[in-house]
Amino acid sequence: MLLALHIAFVVFSANRDNSIVRTVNDWADWFAWRFRDMFVPKDERVGVLVNYGIAAVVYLIAGRVAAALIRRIH
Repeated sequence: MLLALHIAFVVFSANRDNSIVRTVNDWADWFAWRFRDMFVPKDERVGVLVNYGIAAVVYLIAGRVAAALIRRIH
């Protein structure tokens, strides 16, 4: 959710001085750790869309795998 919000804030040019936007962006940076600079296109918005999008997909897949394992154990 945080990664998707960050992507939306960057793509739609949200006010970076807003405390909500700043907080979401800080947390998204932390969650995207190694994915933040995977691709470095000329347009920053495209870079955020791709890199943070990949991070979101990885977390989605990891969550589904973890949920399936927990269901099996239970």
